[in-house]
Order: sequence, then structure tokens, then C-alpha cells
Amino acid sequence: MTIKDVPFASFIGINEGKELSLDFKEQVQNHVQTIHASAQFTLAETKSGLYLLELFPELSGKVIPLLREAKIKYKKPALQKIIAYASIEDEAIEKFKMIFEKKGRGSISLKVQIKDINDVLCSEGEFSWFIQAL
Repeated sequence: MTIKDVPFASFIGINEGKELSLDFKEQVQNHVQTIHASAQFTLAETKSGLYLLELFPELSGKVIPLLREAKIKYKKPALQKIIAYASIEDEAIEKFKMIFEKKGRGSISLKVQIKDINDVLCSEGEFSWFIQAL
């Protein structure tokens, strides 16, 4: 799966490279000419889903992942291109694998930071996914 397979993310202009990013352009700005909160959220949520695919490629096409809960905190205005970085603790990965193997479903949470091109933290969030085998 690539970003082009996610219509809304593609629509707002998320770029796929080493990391997902969003250019500073008029279409994603708010009334004070910073990147809109919803655009930052979309970048972070999209990164969280694609990161799960990177972590568990063997589940691709075999599960239905659903975002169950998201928390995001906006730290600084985004005044230039932003980049999404995802992370998760190894313990959470192992716990998910164990539960999923037993039950065919499970939950997992990961963190995403949105930074601008000067490494300024603009927002950060935690995304909790429920994953069910088909």
C-alpha cells in the first residue's frame, strides 16, 4: 500500500518518501496562514496506519484495522513543510503479536510526532488501533 491508495491523504497532498510529509501550501492552511489542525491530524493518522503496515507486513490484506481512539496535542504553529515520525515500544509490539495470535484480534497504540523541516515539534499524538483478522 502507498499513500496513493488513501484517497483523502492523497487529496490533501501528503507526500511519501522516507517519511510522510505535507508541504506548506494554501490548500492546507487555516485562517492565520499556518497548517490547519485537521491537515496535521490527517498526516499523523495516516503515518500511524502506514507504520503498522511496516511493522506487520505479514498481516496486509488479512486484517481490518480500525482507528479506535486518537489523542493529539498541538505544540507550535506549522509554518513550513511538516514531516511525520512514528514510534512504538518493543513491548507493545510483542504484546500485540501474542494476543493477535491467540484471538485473531487485538489493540495496539503508537505515537506520532509532527515536526517541521527545522525539527520544531508542531504536534504529537497517540493513535490506538483495533485490528481484526478477516
